[in-house]
Amino acid sequence: MFGPKEIIVVLVVLLIVLMIFGPKRFKSLGSELGNAIKGFRSAVREKDAAQAGEAGDDPPADTRQRV
Repeated sequence: MFGPKEIIVVLVVLLIVLMIFGPKRFKSLGSELGNAIKGFRSAVREKDAAQAGEAGDDPPADTRQRV
């Protein structure tokens, strides 16, 4: 997924963020980001469940052609 250049860029960005915010704030940023992703996933699941309830219990038909 990542090549050698991309890994170096990611590490440099993380180092700069660590220098700006400090280790305590950096740790809390990670947990806040994790909570945000968790909330987003649960909201998407709730929306999908609500849409499935409106459409009925039947799953959507597969529109791709079978080979």
